[in-house]
Amino acid sequence: MEEQELIKNKFIRTQKALSLKPALGLGTGVSVSRITRGLSCEIREGDYVYHTDMPSQVGGTETGPTPGVLGRAALGSCLAIGYMMWASRMDVPIDSLEVHISASYDDGGLFDTSDSPPGYGVVEYLVKVKSPASKEEVEQVLDQGDKHSPYLDVFSRAQHCIRKVEFETN
Repeated sequence: MEEQELIKNKFIRTQKALSLKPALGLGTGVSVSRITRGLSCEIREGDYVYHTDMPSQVGGTETGPTPGVLGRAALGSCLAIGYMMWASRMDVPIDSLEVHISASYDDGGLFDTSDSPPGYGVVEYLVKVKSPASKEEVEQVLDQGDKHSPYLDVFSRAQHCIRKVEFETN
């Protein structure tokens, strides 16, 4: 539980700093995704480098997970981390926590063979928690985590997306 105490202290310190100076919380994340070969893609953001690819049956070489895997992982890890932050802040001990993401899709939307949207139909998440705390306390933590989850918000609310193009001829 020392970890939860450390998380709580840093959470409170950050919360106080943002209350006093809200501009500290503003920012813009920028990642660059570049096709390296075929459908293989390298993603860079800061010091981090990731790779995605597609299955061989659609022309990929399976050198990395699909973008969908990373999207589901982003949601699941964001929820898990948020729950632990709020559990720590609310003094609710957590022994273990897992988030399972399930998303239904119809690839017909991707390949223009159906009227289905190319994204997910339904996204479900199952939270598995082991805690000596009461079910009510844990549910309060989960409610706070859901309310303040950046990626649950991204998945739940339409985002304003703006495409810009830089074109260069050979």
